[in-house]
Amino acid sequence: MVNLQKRVPEQIKAYSGISKPKKLVMNVLFVLTSHDELGDTGNKTGFWIEEFAAPYYRMLDKGVKVTVATPKGGMAPIDPSSDTEDAQTEDTKRFKSDEKAREVINNTHKLSEMDPANFDAVFYPGGHGPLWDLSKDKDSIKLIESFNSAKKPIGFVCHAPAALKNVKKGNGEPLVKGKKVTGFTNSEEEAVELKDVVPFLVEDMLKENGGIYSKGDDWAEYVLVDGNLVTGQNPASSSLAAEKLYGLIK
Repeated sequence: MVNLQKRVPEQIKAYSGISKPKKLVMNVLFVLTSHDELGDTGNKTGFWIEEFAAPYYRMLDKGVKVTVATPKGGMAPIDPSSDTEDAQTEDTKRFKSDEKAREVINNTHKLSEMDPANFDAVFYPGGHGPLWDLSKDKDSIKLIESFNSAKKPIGFVCHAPAALKNVKKGNGEPLVKGKKVTGFTNSEEEAVELKDVVPFLVEDMLKENGGIYSKGDDWAEYVLVDGNLVTGQNPASSSLAAEKLYGLIK
């Protein structure tokens, strides 16, 4: 006579893996600037470390796979001003001691080779660099439009909304038209004494493109979500912007 009490548990054990759904890994694309010249000042610019590091670790710590791309590929330039002692946060300190993360920054993928179909969302950290290259980069524009048409989350922080300058909706209107948006303020740009250096002001551009622009206090955390669009005002808004983006894809 078969001992079912011994056999059934073995059968359950043998087939237990069949009914368990596989855990899906989220894939988020980060887009950084390749531009490192701060206008005609002779100074360097690039991406702002905090605006990359905080969202990067918010995603990694939640099990999200992050891919980083730039228009030119290769090393993404760091804005020297974001690497000063007074600009340090727990996330920037973590980045500086994270050899793997620095390897990612030194070997970014080329933006033109990225397929939006392979990602659940896209996030653009800021720094002044995007004002010069991502604002008019055709691959970036096409990529954002593709994510938007697929209703996938798109996120930008600080100066990164500059990448939306020439992005259109399907009807040809600016993507930000009628959308609640924020970004680096005119007064914040004036405070860092670059108002007359940058090619355009993020706040002005968003308003000119029909965005419903609003802001918090200078340097305070302020993030807006409108549909699939997430925008953060400044470096202090980086972490929350990433959390909001993650909330749209989880």
